[in-house]
Amino acid sequence: MDAFTAGLLQRIRATESDLSRARDEGDDFLVDVEQGELDDLRRLAAEHGVEVGATSGV
Repeated sequence: MDAFTAGLLQRIRATESDLSRARDEGDDFLVDVEQGELDDLRRLAAEHGVEVGATSGV
């Protein structure tokens, strides 16, 4: 796995974790921010052929 792929997958995992925490805390604004970031990261992964696979399901 190259550095780009590893970094992208790590950022996706971190963002999923942040999104989950925001949901648990009931922070609707932060949920929107983190969901937007996650959507962008997943789109970037798809554009570069990076298989995201089974993540936390957020």
